[in-house]
Amino acid sequence: MQSLNTVVPVSTFSLLLVLMAAKHYAVDFVAQTEWMARGKERVTGWQAPLAVHAGSHALATLVIALLFKPALWWIALVDLAVHGLIDRGKSLIAQRTRFPMTDPRFWWLMGFDQFLHQVTNVGLVVLLVLG
Repeated sequence: MQSLNTVVPVSTFSLLLVLMAAKHYAVDFVAQTEWMARGKERVTGWQAPLAVHAGSHALATLVIALLFKPALWWIALVDLAVHGLIDRGKSLIAQRTRFPMTDPRFWWLMGFDQFLHQVTNVGLVVLLVLG
């Protein structure tokens, strides 16, 4: 891995960040089915819906990695694990708190979930440009 003070073109870094954000939007909001969205929030039987959802993120990350730097295919596995942990964590908090959609804390939780996903994307991009 290169030093953290390595010069990376801003255009490359920015393009990868935009690709990862677009990937996240597409998988989380466009392609996610009701089965995935509701299923991963269940108290029991959440494993398959969460695995398919997090796997969709990982597959999209794999495509980006293979196009940019194929040797870093393994970052898709990092995305799979981290995405699954973030989503499961949000589900467990939501189950315990049961905030209705009218409660601002519901949206704070949703926003924090999305924030963590974007921080993950920044980390994945850093791995891509330094790896």
